[in-house]
Amino acid sequence: MSQELEALAELAELEQLEPAGEPTLEPGVSVERLNRWERRIQAEILIPHPVAPVWQVLTDYEALADFIPNLAVSRRLAHPEAKIRLEQVGTQPLLKINFRARVVVDIEEIYPQQIHFTCVAGDFSRFDGAWHLHPEATATRLSYAVHLRPRANLPVRWIEGRITRGIQVNLLAIRQRVGQLMVP
Repeated sequence: MSQELEALAELAELEQLEPAGEPTLEPGVSVERLNRWERRIQAEILIPHPVAPVWQVLTDYEALADFIPNLAVSRRLAHPEAKIRLEQVGTQPLLKINFRARVVVDIEEIYPQQIHFTCVAGDFSRFDGAWHLHPEATATRLSYAVHLRPRANLPVRWIEGRITRGIQVNLLAIRQRVGQLMVP
């Protein structure tokens, strides 16, 4: 079976597909292979709540590691220009070891539509992207895009599938956390 078919089969197993014409609440993820070392990953999920609580969850940076399963550390760091700088450490089981990756990102918030992040240090030579919040009639469509390139000592093909599945799990955790905030 080709790599593309294997990836589609894995994704189909992860997603519980709904009938055609109905919006899915499950996260969709796509991977674009830019070259041997770089990937652009895009993901999207529908959250059945307004933009404000989604924004609140995404920007509570210190609390992210409390509910996102693959995130061991999320903390604000001092920034030389008094902007937002965040250190995050993700963990994933990989080849019988616990893979850890650290990034330090500078964040630019454009309330309530976008949160941009740019890598300034860590285990990736590139880790840049954004969260986009799109209000809909009774929900928020949350999209995530990241352009990543691991440092030379870690081939991206080894971690691509783990990162993709991790993003799906993270989006589901965000939707669940927003739902918990909305419970009276």
